Amino acid sequence: MIEINKIHNENCLDTMSRMPDGFIDLTVTSPPYDNLREYNGYTFDFESIAQELFRVTKHGGVVVWIVGDATVNGSETGTSFKQALYFKEIGFNLHDTMIYHRISPFPDAIRYQQGFEYMFVFSKGKPKTFNPLREIKSINSFNSHIKTHRQKNGLITKPNDKAKERFKKSLKDKTKSKSNVWYCPSGYMQSTKDKIAYEHPAIFPEQIANDHIISWSNPDDLVYDCFTGSGTTAKMCLRNDRNFIGSELSSEYCDIANKRIEETKKIIALEKTQMKLFD
Repeated sequence: MIEINKIHNENCLDTMSRMPDGFIDLTVTSPPYDNLREYNGYTFDFESIAQELFRVTKHGGVVVWIVGDATVNGSETGTSFKQALYFKEIGFNLHDTMIYHRISPFPDAIRYQQGFEYMFVFSKGKPKTFNPLREIKSINSFNSHIKTHRQKNGLITKPNDKAKERFKKSLKDKTKSKSNVWYCPSGYMQSTKDKIAYEHPAIFPEQIANDHIISWSNPDDLVYDCFTGSGTTAKMCLRNDRNFIGSELSSEYCDIANKRIEETKKIIALEKTQMKLFD
């Protein structure tokens, strides 16, 4: 059996080859985007990786695939969409197309600033876990009218008594489920406070990893990252009582990830000691 709670310094296909079918509850990963960055010269076999992810994912499990597109000769590649369609072809459901809206967008001289990336949420069947994140309702939410629905024939369906009752109950709740567009700061000392992480060329924001881990898994579940990089997914698994497995080809990046993991373990141990002192 493959060792868990460890970053494996190898190709993710080698890691997954040692996993039995239906082994992983959740994958949270961000693959290299169209060679937008140089990852120590490494590339990856997308189709083989997608097929293996389908095999090792449990029924009801989820894969969060965070990706963007390069612009080549004035045109976006569309690689993100091609990958999403391939995941569907091999059996995944495209459960949700989410947006990661960067607070610090990339500037561009001839088009609007690139301020987002896609977060494709693929599920193997119906997701077995969904813990929706909540946020405070806006003033407009409290003042909104009871919703009506337009039918296929164009007629408006008026709300019935049950819909009116649900609306009254909703007014008592001061929070609502977040939308599928997540705003998140990024950049130096924004994506993470771990300075060592910035030795990696593309930092994955901790908040994004954290929120997906909470949303699609439960404590003690097993979370995988096939492109571990600086180790953000593994770190946030530790912070949220999840088990993890990581794969990373670069020994240099593995060293960064392992240092972050060890530091996180020390901080968690210290926090537990302090909690006992105050009990």
